Amino acid sequence: MSKILFIVGSLRKDSFNAQLAAKAEAVLAGKAEVTYLDWSQIPFMNQDIEVPAPASVAAARQEVLNADAIWLFTPTYNFMLPGTIKNLFDWLSRALDLSDPTGPSALQDKVIAVSSVANGTSPEALFTQARQLFPFIRMNLVEKQVGVSINPEAWGTGILDVSEESLSELQAQAQALLEATN
Repeated sequence: MSKILFIVGSLRKDSFNAQLAAKAEAVLAGKAEVTYLDWSQIPFMNQDIEVPAPASVAAARQEVLNADAIWLFTPTYNFMLPGTIKNLFDWLSRALDLSDPTGPSALQDKVIAVSSVANGTSPEALFTQARQLFPFIRMNLVEKQVGVSINPEAWGTGILDVSEESLSELQAQAQALLEATN
């Protein structure tokens, strides 16, 4: 059974992206083992503290190494990946052996899927950024990306309503992710 590491790009409790991740976890039930990365303690990338790696970075790297694939659920900030998520991937993409900066990283050849809950706008700019970033850091991006709009009442209720159409897209993305890990 594939091990899929979920990264939720918002640290807000019950964020809309965390709710979408929960829907994806349900889709993967019985098909993959899902774990969530706790990246809340990752410091800003700083070469002054890179060696030895901070404990939070070392732990995140190990979780990535243990996973067969990653599924990122991220908000779109100003049409882009949030800076905190980019920071996480900056840490994770560094070579495991810094004496060879071109050597493998924890992310080396990992499959990654990207989904985004966006506020009334298409996350296409974020997906374009993902199509540039992830291959550059030597990851294999699943071609199908899924964007879900926030239902207007969610701002009052805090509950993301995922349409049947979006749920069907999420199921197709899950299938594409599973196929890419085999």
